[in-house]
Amino acid sequence: MHHTLPKEDYMKQSLLLSLLLAFFFTAHTGFAQVTTWEADKDHSSIYFSIDHIYSKVRGQFDDFSTTIRFDPDNLAESSFLFEIEVDSINTNIAKRDKHLLSEDFFNEPEFPVIRFQSTSITATADDTYKIAGTLTIKGKKHDLVLPLTLAGIKDHPTVKGATVAGFNGSITVDRLAYGVGSGKFLEYGVVGKDAEILVSLEVLNK
Repeated sequence: MHHTLPKEDYMKQSLLLSLLLAFFFTAHTGFAQVTTWEADKDHSSIYFSIDHIYSKVRGQFDDFSTTIRFDPDNLAESSFLFEIEVDSINTNIAKRDKHLLSEDFFNEPEFPVIRFQSTSITATADDTYKIAGTLTIKGKKHDLVLPLTLAGIKDHPTVKGATVAGFNGSITVDRLAYGVGSGKFLEYGVVGKDAEILVSLEVLNK
């Protein structure tokens, strides 16, 4: 026997089916739109600056990798991953770099990589995004929010068929809170505790 649904139930089922299809289509389309970006290593850097008595010591990490999926219209599916090789630290003084790699600071032989994996991205004003995530340094995980400003997205002027985007951001962190040093050099009045980190990226989609 063929049963016909009441008109009201039929309309409810049709509405539910339409909503499910719309959700699936939106989610699927949003996922597909997220662009994967590759860092242009010749034009991307992770710098740092920290006080030494009265001066500021500046340096950078020469070797790092990124995995970036970013679409300003689909932040839910966007993500940032940074992996920094600690032994690539460079302050232009080999003796100082060797000391920074020792147990007094980064203890690189035991903890060779610093890792930051985003967990959520939130848009704020002026094309700035709060990249919340987990920083793993010296074997311990810490919550961290990295602000990055989107400088722009456009066709690359010198790489045919490529799109280029830029991100810049800075954050000041207490190195002692992340286990980078015991504090004895701070007590001596030699090395400060607050380090300014500057991230500057040019990323490509080919």
